[in-house]
Amino acid sequence: MPTIEQGTLKDRAAGALMGAFVGDALGLGPHWYYDLAELRRDFGDWIDGYTDPKPGRYHEGCRAGQLSQAGFILKLTLRSLVERGGYDAGDFCRRMDEELFPLLDGTPVSGPGNYTSQSIREAWRRRVQQKLPWGQTGGNADTTEAIERALAIAVRLARDPGRLAAAVAENAALTQGDDVVVSMTVAFCAVLGQLVQGHRFDAKLSDRLMKLVKTGELPFHAVTRDNVQPPRPGDPDPPRAGKFASPDALLTPSYMARAAADPDIRIEPAWKVSLVYGMPCAIYHQLPAAYYLAARFADDFEAAVLHSVNGGGQNQARSILVGALVGAQTGLSGIPGRFLDGLEEAVELLDLSARLAEAAARD
Repeated sequence: MPTIEQGTLKDRAAGALMGAFVGDALGLGPHWYYDLAELRRDFGDWIDGYTDPKPGRYHEGCRAGQLSQAGFILKLTLRSLVERGGYDAGDFCRRMDEELFPLLDGTPVSGPGNYTSQSIREAWRRRVQQKLPWGQTGGNADTTEAIERALAIAVRLARDPGRLAAAVAENAALTQGDDVVVSMTVAFCAVLGQLVQGHRFDAKLSDRLMKLVKTGELPFHAVTRDNVQPPRPGDPDPPRAGKFASPDALLTPSYMARAAADPDIRIEPAWKVSLVYGMPCAIYHQLPAAYYLAARFADDFEAAVLHSVNGGGQNQARSILVGALVGAQTGLSGIPGRFLDGLEEAVELLDLSARLAEAAARD
Protein backbone atom coordinates (compact mmCIF):
# COMPACT_ATOMS: atom_id res chain seq x y z
CA MET A 1 0.00 0.00 0.00
CA PRO A 2 1.41 3.45 -0.89
CA THR A 3 2.57 5.60 2.01
CA ILE A 4 0.09 8.29 3.06
CA GLU A 5 1.31 11.30 4.99
CA GLN A 6 -1.12 12.99 7.38
CA GLY A 7 -2.69 16.22 6.15
CA THR A 8 -1.96 15.67 2.46
CA LEU A 9 -4.30 15.38 -0.50
CA LYS A 10 -3.62 11.65 -0.48
CA ASP A 11 -4.73 11.50 3.16
CA ARG A 12 -7.94 13.37 2.37
CA ALA A 13 -8.65 11.30 -0.76
CA ALA A 14 -8.18 7.99 1.05
CA GLY A 15 -10.20 9.35 3.98
CA ALA A 16 -13.14 10.15 1.71
CA LEU A 17 -13.17 6.65 0.24
CA MET A 18 -12.69 4.76 3.49
CA GLY A 19 -15.15 7.08 5.21
CA ALA A 20 -17.80 6.05 2.69
CA PHE A 21 -17.09 2.35 3.22
CA VAL A 22 -17.25 2.78 7.00
CA GLY A 23 -20.56 4.65 6.70
CA ASP A 24 -21.99 1.90 4.53
CA ALA A 25 -21.01 -0.87 6.95
CA LEU A 26 -22.26 1.08 9.97
CA GLY A 27 -25.68 1.34 8.37
CA LEU A 28 -25.95 -2.33 7.50
CA GLY A 29 -27.49 -3.50 10.80
CA PRO A 30 -29.87 -0.65 11.67
CA HIS A 31 -30.86 0.20 8.10
CA TRP A 32 -34.30 1.62 7.31
CA TYR A 33 -35.92 1.89 10.71
CA TYR A 34 -38.54 4.60 10.38
CA ASP A 35 -39.90 3.94 13.87
CA LEU A 36 -37.18 5.30 16.14
CA ALA A 37 -38.64 3.56 19.17
CA GLU A 38 -38.22 0.25 17.34
CA LEU A 39 -34.66 1.19 16.41
CA ARG A 40 -33.82 1.93 20.05
CA ARG A 41 -35.50 -1.29 21.19
CA ASP A 42 -33.43 -3.39 18.78
CA PHE A 43 -30.08 -1.58 19.14
CA GLY A 44 -30.19 0.38 22.39
CA ASP A 45 -30.08 4.11 22.99
CA TRP A 46 -26.90 4.70 21.01
CA ILE A 47 -25.37 2.69 18.16
CA ASP A 48 -21.61 3.08 18.40
CA GLY A 49 -20.25 0.48 15.98
CA TYR A 50 -20.97 -2.25 13.47
CA THR A 51 -24.01 -4.43 14.14
CA ASP A 52 -25.68 -7.54 12.76
CA PRO A 53 -29.01 -6.99 10.98
CA LYS A 54 -31.93 -8.35 12.99
CA PRO A 55 -34.01 -11.31 11.71
CA GLY A 56 -36.72 -10.18 9.34
CA ARG A 57 -35.01 -6.85 8.63
CA TYR A 58 -33.13 -5.52 5.61
CA HIS A 59 -29.78 -7.28 4.97
CA GLU A 60 -30.77 -10.26 7.10
CA GLY A 61 -28.02 -12.86 6.95
CA CYS A 62 -25.19 -10.34 6.66
CA ARG A 63 -22.72 -9.79 9.48
CA ALA A 64 -21.46 -6.76 11.35
CA GLY A 65 -18.67 -5.02 9.44
CA GLN A 66 -19.71 -6.25 6.02
CA LEU A 67 -20.59 -3.99 3.09
CA SER A 68 -24.05 -3.65 1.57
CA GLN A 69 -24.63 -3.71 -2.17
CA ALA A 70 -23.89 0.01 -2.25
CA GLY A 71 -20.45 -0.75 -0.84
CA PHE A 72 -20.02 -3.59 -3.33
CA ILE A 73 -20.70 -1.21 -6.24
CA LEU A 74 -18.46 1.48 -4.78
CA LYS A 75 -15.67 -1.09 -4.54
CA LEU A 76 -16.34 -2.15 -8.14
CA THR A 77 -16.08 1.47 -9.25
CA LEU A 78 -12.94 2.02 -7.21
CA ARG A 79 -11.26 -1.05 -8.67
CA SER A 80 -12.11 0.09 -12.20
CA LEU A 81 -10.64 3.53 -11.55
CA VAL A 82 -7.44 2.06 -10.13
CA GLU A 83 -6.90 -0.59 -12.79
CA ARG A 84 -7.79 1.67 -15.73
CA GLY A 85 -5.91 4.70 -14.43
CA GLY A 86 -9.02 6.88 -14.43
CA TYR A 87 -12.69 6.80 -15.33
CA ASP A 88 -13.39 4.41 -18.21
CA ALA A 89 -17.13 4.19 -18.84
CA GLY A 90 -16.83 1.05 -20.94
CA ASP A 91 -14.85 -0.75 -18.26
CA PHE A 92 -17.30 0.31 -15.54
CA CYS A 93 -20.26 -0.96 -17.59
CA ARG A 94 -18.49 -4.23 -18.36
CA ARG A 95 -17.89 -4.80 -14.66
CA MET A 96 -21.55 -4.12 -13.88
CA ASP A 97 -22.53 -6.63 -16.58
CA GLU A 98 -20.07 -9.30 -15.45
CA GLU A 99 -19.61 -8.80 -11.70
CA LEU A 100 -22.92 -7.47 -10.39
CA PHE A 101 -25.83 -8.27 -12.69
CA PRO A 102 -25.29 -12.08 -12.70
CA LEU A 103 -25.82 -11.94 -8.91
CA LEU A 104 -29.23 -10.25 -9.21
CA ASP A 105 -32.68 -11.56 -10.12
CA GLY A 106 -34.64 -8.31 -10.37
CA THR A 107 -36.26 -8.58 -6.94
CA PRO A 108 -35.48 -6.32 -3.98
CA VAL A 109 -34.17 -9.05 -1.65
CA SER A 110 -31.31 -10.34 -3.77
CA GLY A 111 -27.68 -9.84 -4.61
CA PRO A 112 -24.74 -8.66 -2.52
CA GLY A 113 -25.89 -7.34 0.84
CA ASN A 114 -29.22 -9.16 0.36
CA TYR A 115 -30.90 -6.03 -0.97
CA THR A 116 -30.94 -4.32 -4.39
CA SER A 117 -32.05 -0.70 -4.72
CA GLN A 118 -34.68 0.56 -7.14
CA SER A 119 -32.31 2.21 -9.61
CA ILE A 120 -30.10 -0.87 -9.85
CA ARG A 121 -33.11 -3.18 -10.27
CA GLU A 122 -34.34 -0.98 -13.11
CA ALA A 123 -30.93 -0.93 -14.80
CA TRP A 124 -30.80 -4.74 -14.46
CA ARG A 125 -34.23 -5.10 -16.08
CA ARG A 126 -33.36 -2.84 -18.99
CA ARG A 127 -29.94 -4.32 -19.52
CA VAL A 128 -30.54 -8.03 -18.82
CA GLN A 129 -34.19 -8.63 -19.61
CA GLN A 130 -34.79 -6.01 -22.30
CA LYS A 131 -31.26 -6.18 -23.77
CA LEU A 132 -31.03 -2.40 -24.01
CA PRO A 133 -27.63 -0.76 -24.43
CA TRP A 134 -25.99 1.17 -21.65
CA GLY A 135 -27.19 4.74 -21.98
CA GLN A 136 -30.81 3.58 -22.10
CA THR A 137 -30.73 2.07 -18.64
CA GLY A 138 -31.54 5.04 -16.39
CA GLY A 139 -34.75 4.89 -14.35
CA ASN A 140 -36.79 7.45 -12.43
CA ALA A 141 -35.53 6.72 -8.90
CA ASP A 142 -34.93 10.01 -7.05
CA THR A 143 -32.32 8.53 -4.73
CA THR A 144 -28.58 8.77 -4.03
CA GLU A 145 -27.31 5.51 -5.52
CA ALA A 146 -25.33 7.31 -8.21
CA ILE A 147 -23.53 9.41 -5.59
CA GLU A 148 -22.73 6.31 -3.58
CA ARG A 149 -20.48 5.01 -6.37
CA ALA A 150 -19.55 8.19 -8.27
CA LEU A 151 -17.95 9.66 -5.16
CA ALA A 152 -14.92 7.53 -6.09
CA ILE A 153 -14.81 9.31 -9.46
CA ALA A 154 -14.98 12.64 -7.65
CA VAL A 155 -12.00 11.69 -5.49
CA ARG A 156 -9.98 10.58 -8.51
CA LEU A 157 -10.70 13.82 -10.42
CA ALA A 158 -10.83 16.19 -7.46
CA ARG A 159 -8.18 18.49 -8.93
CA ASP A 160 -10.04 18.89 -12.24
CA PRO A 161 -13.64 20.04 -11.56
CA GLY A 162 -14.57 20.10 -15.24
CA ARG A 163 -13.56 16.51 -15.89
CA LEU A 164 -15.08 15.52 -12.54
CA ALA A 165 -18.46 16.97 -13.49
CA ALA A 166 -18.47 15.38 -16.95
CA ALA A 167 -17.49 11.92 -15.72
CA VAL A 168 -19.89 11.95 -12.77
CA ALA A 169 -22.79 13.12 -14.95
CA GLU A 170 -22.07 10.39 -17.49
CA ASN A 171 -21.87 7.71 -14.82
CA ALA A 172 -24.94 8.92 -12.91
CA ALA A 173 -27.08 8.87 -16.05
CA LEU A 174 -26.50 5.12 -16.40
CA THR A 175 -28.97 4.52 -13.55
CA GLN A 176 -30.69 7.88 -12.93
CA GLY A 177 -32.95 9.27 -15.66
CA ASP A 178 -33.96 12.49 -13.90
CA ASP A 179 -31.78 15.50 -14.77
CA VAL A 180 -32.46 17.10 -11.39
CA VAL A 181 -31.17 14.01 -9.60
CA VAL A 182 -28.12 13.94 -11.87
CA SER A 183 -27.46 17.63 -11.22
CA MET A 184 -27.63 17.10 -7.45
CA THR A 185 -25.30 14.12 -7.82
CA VAL A 186 -22.79 16.24 -9.73
CA ALA A 187 -23.12 19.01 -7.12
CA PHE A 188 -22.36 16.64 -4.24
CA CYS A 189 -19.34 15.26 -6.07
CA ALA A 190 -18.13 18.78 -6.83
CA VAL A 191 -18.35 19.57 -3.11
CA LEU A 192 -16.42 16.40 -2.29
CA GLY A 193 -13.76 17.34 -4.83
CA GLN A 194 -13.28 20.71 -3.15
CA LEU A 195 -12.87 19.05 0.26
CA VAL A 196 -10.33 16.60 -1.11
CA GLN A 197 -8.40 19.56 -2.49
CA GLY A 198 -8.29 20.92 1.06
CA HIS A 199 -10.96 23.63 1.04
CA ARG A 200 -13.14 24.03 4.11
CA PHE A 201 -16.80 23.08 4.36
CA ASP A 202 -18.02 26.56 5.29
CA ALA A 203 -20.18 29.43 4.11
CA LYS A 204 -17.67 30.30 1.39
CA LEU A 205 -17.69 26.88 -0.27
CA SER A 206 -20.63 27.64 -2.54
CA ASP A 207 -18.93 30.86 -3.70
CA ARG A 208 -16.02 28.75 -4.90
CA LEU A 209 -18.38 26.43 -6.73
CA MET A 210 -20.24 29.31 -8.37
CA LYS A 211 -16.94 30.73 -9.66
CA LEU A 212 -16.39 27.39 -11.36
CA VAL A 213 -19.81 27.80 -12.97
CA LYS A 214 -18.79 31.24 -14.26
CA THR A 215 -15.60 29.82 -15.81
CA GLY A 216 -17.57 27.02 -17.46
CA GLU A 217 -15.93 24.25 -15.45
CA LEU A 218 -19.17 23.19 -13.75
CA PRO A 219 -22.10 22.67 -16.15
CA PHE A 220 -24.81 24.66 -14.38
CA HIS A 221 -26.92 27.52 -15.77
CA ALA A 222 -26.66 30.77 -13.80
CA VAL A 223 -27.64 34.35 -14.66
CA THR A 224 -26.59 35.98 -11.39
CA ARG A 225 -23.32 37.81 -10.86
CA ASP A 226 -20.91 37.24 -7.96
CA ASN A 227 -22.51 36.72 -4.54
CA VAL A 228 -25.81 35.88 -6.29
CA GLN A 229 -26.33 39.49 -7.32
CA PRO A 230 -28.92 40.19 -10.06
CA PRO A 231 -27.85 40.54 -13.68
CA ARG A 232 -27.46 44.03 -15.13
CA PRO A 233 -29.40 45.34 -18.12
CA GLY A 234 -27.75 44.12 -21.27
CA ASP A 235 -26.02 41.13 -19.68
CA PRO A 236 -26.26 38.21 -22.13
CA ASP A 237 -28.19 35.06 -21.29
CA PRO A 238 -25.67 32.29 -20.61
CA PRO A 239 -25.87 29.39 -23.06
CA ARG A 240 -28.17 26.63 -21.85
CA ALA A 241 -26.98 23.84 -24.12
CA GLY A 242 -25.57 21.03 -22.07
CA LYS A 243 -26.15 22.88 -18.81
CA PHE A 244 -28.13 21.85 -15.74
CA ALA A 245 -31.08 24.18 -15.38
CA SER A 246 -30.17 25.71 -12.03
CA PRO A 247 -27.11 26.08 -9.79
CA ASP A 248 -29.18 25.79 -6.62
CA ALA A 249 -27.68 22.39 -5.79
CA LEU A 250 -24.32 24.16 -5.50
CA LEU A 251 -25.73 26.74 -3.08
CA THR A 252 -27.27 24.26 -0.64
CA PRO A 253 -24.00 23.15 1.04
CA SER A 254 -23.08 26.60 2.31
CA TYR A 255 -26.59 27.22 3.66
CA MET A 256 -26.21 24.02 5.66
CA ALA A 257 -22.75 25.14 6.80
CA ARG A 258 -24.21 28.47 7.96
CA ALA A 259 -26.94 26.65 9.87
CA ALA A 260 -24.38 24.38 11.53
CA ALA A 261 -22.27 27.37 12.61
CA ASP A 262 -25.14 29.65 13.69
CA PRO A 263 -25.46 29.67 17.50
CA ASP A 264 -29.17 30.51 17.16
CA ILE A 265 -29.82 27.32 15.15
CA ARG A 266 -29.28 24.13 17.12
CA ILE A 267 -30.38 20.62 16.33
CA GLU A 268 -29.89 18.71 19.57
CA PRO A 269 -28.99 15.96 19.64
CA ALA A 270 -27.52 16.19 16.15
CA TRP A 271 -28.99 12.85 15.03
CA LYS A 272 -32.37 14.60 14.91
CA VAL A 273 -31.20 16.21 11.67
CA SER A 274 -32.97 13.23 10.10
CA LEU A 275 -36.27 14.54 11.48
CA VAL A 276 -35.56 18.12 10.38
CA TYR A 277 -34.71 17.31 6.77
CA GLY A 278 -36.58 14.03 6.49
CA MET A 279 -35.83 10.35 7.00
CA PRO A 280 -36.78 9.01 3.52
CA CYS A 281 -34.47 7.90 0.72
CA ALA A 282 -34.96 10.76 -1.75
CA ILE A 283 -31.89 12.79 -2.58
CA TYR A 284 -33.55 16.04 -1.50
CA HIS A 285 -33.90 14.63 2.04
CA GLN A 286 -30.48 13.02 2.16
CA LEU A 287 -28.23 15.85 0.97
CA PRO A 288 -29.23 18.61 3.42
CA ALA A 289 -28.84 16.26 6.38
CA ALA A 290 -25.48 14.98 5.14
CA TYR A 291 -24.22 18.50 4.47
CA TYR A 292 -25.31 19.67 7.92
CA LEU A 293 -23.53 16.85 9.73
CA ALA A 294 -20.42 17.21 7.56
CA ALA A 295 -20.18 20.92 8.36
CA ARG A 296 -21.00 20.58 12.05
CA PHE A 297 -18.55 17.74 12.70
CA ALA A 298 -15.91 18.66 10.14
CA ASP A 299 -13.07 17.49 12.40
CA ASP A 300 -14.83 14.66 14.24
CA PHE A 301 -15.42 11.64 12.02
CA GLU A 302 -16.85 9.47 14.76
CA ALA A 303 -19.46 12.00 15.89
CA ALA A 304 -20.54 12.68 12.31
CA VAL A 305 -21.14 9.09 11.23
CA LEU A 306 -22.66 7.95 14.51
CA HIS A 307 -25.17 10.81 14.60
CA SER A 308 -26.00 9.91 11.00
CA VAL A 309 -26.58 6.24 11.79
CA ASN A 310 -28.60 6.94 14.94
CA GLY A 311 -31.00 9.17 13.00
CA GLY A 312 -32.78 6.16 11.52
CA GLY A 313 -34.61 6.07 8.21
CA GLN A 314 -32.29 5.83 5.21
CA ASN A 315 -29.33 6.05 7.53
CA GLN A 316 -27.07 3.88 5.41
CA ALA A 317 -27.05 6.20 2.40
CA ARG A 318 -26.83 9.21 4.71
CA SER A 319 -23.82 7.67 6.45
CA ILE A 320 -22.06 6.88 3.17
CA LEU A 321 -22.39 10.53 2.17
CA VAL A 322 -21.41 11.85 5.61
CA GLY A 323 -18.51 9.40 5.83
CA ALA A 324 -17.13 10.59 2.49
CA LEU A 325 -17.53 14.30 3.28
CA VAL A 326 -16.06 14.13 6.77
CA GLY A 327 -13.39 11.59 5.80
CA ALA A 328 -12.23 14.08 3.17
CA GLN A 329 -11.87 16.70 5.90
CA THR A 330 -10.22 14.61 8.62
CA GLY A 331 -8.24 12.46 6.24
CA LEU A 332 -7.70 8.75 6.62
CA SER A 333 -5.54 9.61 9.61
CA GLY A 334 -8.60 11.07 11.34
CA ILE A 335 -10.77 7.95 11.07
CA PRO A 336 -10.65 6.04 14.38
CA GLY A 337 -8.81 2.76 14.07
CA ARG A 338 -11.67 0.73 15.48
CA PHE A 339 -13.81 1.51 12.43
CA LEU A 340 -11.09 0.22 10.13
CA ASP A 341 -10.30 -2.81 12.32
CA GLY A 342 -13.95 -3.91 12.30
CA LEU A 343 -14.44 -3.54 8.55
CA GLU A 344 -14.43 -6.99 6.98
CA GLU A 345 -12.60 -6.08 3.75
CA ALA A 346 -10.44 -3.37 5.29
CA VAL A 347 -7.06 -4.56 3.96
CA GLU A 348 -8.21 -4.68 0.33
CA LEU A 349 -10.23 -1.46 0.60
CA LEU A 350 -7.34 0.40 2.20
CA ASP A 351 -5.00 -0.73 -0.57
CA LEU A 352 -7.40 0.32 -3.34
CA SER A 353 -8.12 3.63 -1.63
CA ALA A 354 -4.43 4.40 -1.17
CA ARG A 355 -3.68 3.59 -4.80
CA LEU A 356 -6.48 5.84 -6.05
CA ALA A 357 -5.42 8.58 -3.64
CA GLU A 358 -1.87 8.45 -5.00
CA ALA A 359 -3.15 8.76 -8.57
CA ALA A 360 -5.41 11.66 -7.60
CA ALA A 361 -2.51 13.51 -6.02
CA ARG A 362 -0.18 12.80 -8.95
CA ASP A 363 -2.37 13.90 -11.89
